[in-house]
Amino acid sequence: MRVTQSSGLDLNLLVALDVLLEEQSVGGAARRLHLSEPAMSRTLGRIRKALGDPVLVRAGRRMVPTPRALAVRAEVSAVVERARALFTPPADTDLRTVTRTFTVLCHDAVAAACGPALFARAARDTPGIRLRFLAESHVDAPLLREGTADLEVGVIDTVAPEVHVEPLYEDRMMGVVRAGHPLLEGELTPERFAREADHLVVSRRGRLRGPVDDALAGLGLTRRVVGSVGTFPASLFVVRATDLTGLISCWSVPMARALGVATFEVPLPLPPLQVGLAWHPRHDADPAHAWLRGAVREILFDRSCKD
Repeated sequence: MRVTQSSGLDLNLLVALDVLLEEQSVGGAARRLHLSEPAMSRTLGRIRKALGDPVLVRAGRRMVPTPRALAVRAEVSAVVERARALFTPPADTDLRTVTRTFTVLCHDAVAAACGPALFARAARDTPGIRLRFLAESHVDAPLLREGTADLEVGVIDTVAPEVHVEPLYEDRMMGVVRAGHPLLEGELTPERFAREADHLVVSRRGRLRGPVDDALAGLGLTRRVVGSVGTFPASLFVVRATDLTGLISCWSVPMARALGVATFEVPLPLPPLQVGLAWHPRHDADPAHAWLRGAVREILFDRSCKD
């Protein structure tokens, strides 16, 4: 797409900047825009001059965006998408011809449980789309608004007014222990759950207390938490090799079974987990993003807890 110049400003630099920030590579951007690398380098130079910022800088063998580039990335992408929509005649989009890279923000357990099916769906329906899973961080950041992520999947806790959130279903937590663990023998009461095992917490922020402790406190009980890990997959490997008791969400159950780890119903009234999707409204009318949302939605439902 080319945009005519106005007031001496070449608006085509926005298109080049959008591709450069997505590829984070002069060579990759050159291939996307069908330019030579020297021509792309000159374009980057013009962008740097126009913005008064390096935009992309060397970090070892790769290039990384500057804080200024990250700050304008979402706005640049939105302007380019609006321009494409404005100058492209309405037509049905052939998703098999779309070339895009989508970044999905989610817990590692979601990527492990849903990733295989989503990659298979993309290979079948949209072979030009690449999927990039981005793990949740211990620090909250407006990744959807900034354009760093295109879709968030899982338990959505954002309150940003400009983010669209679609609730899907309620999930629940289940207990997990190694095969043959003593907790699996006989009736499991809240007292046994609290007192007959040491507990491992999963927390991306390193917390050592959660809803389980609140539920136990309501019954006058406490448990011994010996530590925490950042992801459910990591907890499964720890639990498998120890006598510790952990918790997983339902979408991690197939992974637990594959590792030979036993699951059980927690004998406590734990609050449900609201699983959903979140994205920035600039993607609402994007057919490729709509395909992504639909595919993830179906896969999540397939892997939800079935009573």
